[in-house]
Amino acid sequence: MLGRWSLAIMMIATLVVPLQSQAQSQTPEEMIRDNVESLMTDLDGRKEYYADNLGELEELVDSNLDQVADFRYIGASVMGNYFRNASPEQRRRFVDVFRQTLIDTYTRGLVTFDYDELRVLDAQQAQRYDDQASVAMEVVASNGEVYPVSYSLRLSDGEWRVVNVIVNGINLGLTFRNQFDQAMRDNNRDYDAVIDGWSPEVGVEELEQGGDA
Repeated sequence: MLGRWSLAIMMIATLVVPLQSQAQSQTPEEMIRDNVESLMTDLDGRKEYYADNLGELEELVDSNLDQVADFRYIGASVMGNYFRNASPEQRRRFVDVFRQTLIDTYTRGLVTFDYDELRVLDAQQAQRYDDQASVAMEVVASNGEVYPVSYSLRLSDGEWRVVNVIVNGINLGLTFRNQFDQAMRDNNRDYDAVIDGWSPEVGVEELEQGGDA
């Protein structure tokens, strides 16, 4: 499974996107800023409660991810060139498995990762395209470590959706794609075997060392 720190950070990052549709006059950065305080209020001081009620937290995670993530787009991106030769059923199955993997691991990561602050950076990269955006923020852990988070969004059907996250320089989308490719090689391009055994990994040590994405 993914390293619980990286998953928890990624989950915290994606949850700051609004649960309800916002006016298109609002930029992705503005939407995130408006919802950081709400997120902190919902999660702060409830770790022990959620640790004893993982089912309730999983429902919250599932609901939030459904609102903010474009899973079909992400699934196709992770499958890469293999997506074209997969059957419609295999594509659907992989998206479902990928989603459930994240939900299960996010749920446990959220009750184990200690953070003190979420902060959206004042200086943001200029948006080059009307339908694409990148927003940078930081997650400050209780031990003082600061993890930079940058996530990519695309405008789909009039709503901004998260399609990738970079945590401490580690491009999770690219990492997943490489792991899917390796799994296909290891299983002689057997789609069903890869989907059934999907278990992506990003180690805690790798996260702490960071990358250069």
